[in-house]
Amino acid sequence: MDGASIIERLMTTEGRFDPYPLYARAHELGAATPAGPAAVLVAGHAAANQVLRNPAFAVEDTRTLTADNADLLVHPSVVLLGHSVLQRNAPDHGRVRSLVASAFNARRVAALRPAIETTVARLLDELDDRGADGSPVDFMDAFAFRLPVEVICELLGVPAADRHRFRGLASDLTIALELVQDLGELAVADAAAAELEAYFAELVAERLARPTGDLVSDLARIAADSPDRISGEELLGNLVLLLVAGFETTTNLLGNGLTLLFRHPAAAEGLRTGGLDPSLFTDEVLRYDSPVQLTSRISTAPDLTVAGLPTPSGTVVLVMLGAANRDPARYTRPDRFDPTRTDSQPLSFGGGSHFCLGSQLARLEADIAVPALLDRFPRLAPAGIPVRRDRLVLRGYESLPVATR
Repeated sequence: MDGASIIERLMTTEGRFDPYPLYARAHELGAATPAGPAAVLVAGHAAANQVLRNPAFAVEDTRTLTADNADLLVHPSVVLLGHSVLQRNAPDHGRVRSLVASAFNARRVAALRPAIETTVARLLDELDDRGADGSPVDFMDAFAFRLPVEVICELLGVPAADRHRFRGLASDLTIALELVQDLGELAVADAAAAELEAYFAELVAERLARPTGDLVSDLARIAADSPDRISGEELLGNLVLLLVAGFETTTNLLGNGLTLLFRHPAAAEGLRTGGLDPSLFTDEVLRYDSPVQLTSRISTAPDLTVAGLPTPSGTVVLVMLGAANRDPARYTRPDRFDPTRTDSQPLSFGGGSHFCLGSQLARLEADIAVPALLDRFPRLAPAGIPVRRDRLVLRGYESLPVATR
């Protein structure tokens, strides 16, 4: 099996459900391996880190994405995400990122702890009520989605009455981030993009008329007064990105983590009693079953190499984050879940200039929520068959039924 075959298999339902045997095969081929014409698959931890931190490996922006397929420009999901920092390179990336980065600095994130603890306590009360009669409760819907969406919406300034509507819309929009083989698959993402863009356009207009001191109010005023710092299109694209990225990764982190705790009761007991550091547990979940499995870059210089493999200009570099996190050259027994590891450096949040702005917030939410969940429900147990989302890039559960008693 060569690199191209591995990618082909990863794009099947079976490959997406359990990509790790395919990652193991990729490691046998080397830290980096060809994956078809003008494409390279990167599975090694050091090689992936190199690519993520080297600005000569650019993200695929709207220009490069549509160079060979102008039809992509008719898809609102592609256009909307193309205005976000996720798909922008220097200098536009730094210009816009700097406007929102202060909302996610260490001091401001740490200051959110009391609010997160309060939200966790309230959601656990509601989870308790829903499972009081012994019936199964969907952990993803009742807790894993609601915690991070309430936190990010509070930060942005999205009204509480609107927050319930975002899970489905975000799930639909993120289809545009997958390795789509048929552009017809983007129809659902396009509809979600149109609805989310319209929602934030209305919210921006409202905040311009009546500012409330939240992030939407601040960014809306900057866009109105200084469009050279952030345009109207960039404003909407990045507000949608902040919303979606603000809970998608954390939702999957919580669901993947709880599933691992069901398989490893000693870890659950350690978190419950304080014998296990929650931050080590979070790191190991990120490493072992990353909520983000893949990202891509494109080579912009003729003499670039990855792990000794030439990647001339125009080469698409598929960075397999999930594989890099299980690189046997980096980790002892990489396929073993071990939340006592002290040397984890998961690449789940990326690296370099595109390192995830909300990484500290996601970690804090998990560090607070998981021990509190286990303490509140010492008999928490699976109550049915969990359903995986049929995705490669964003790995998580659609549903995870649990019993609280």
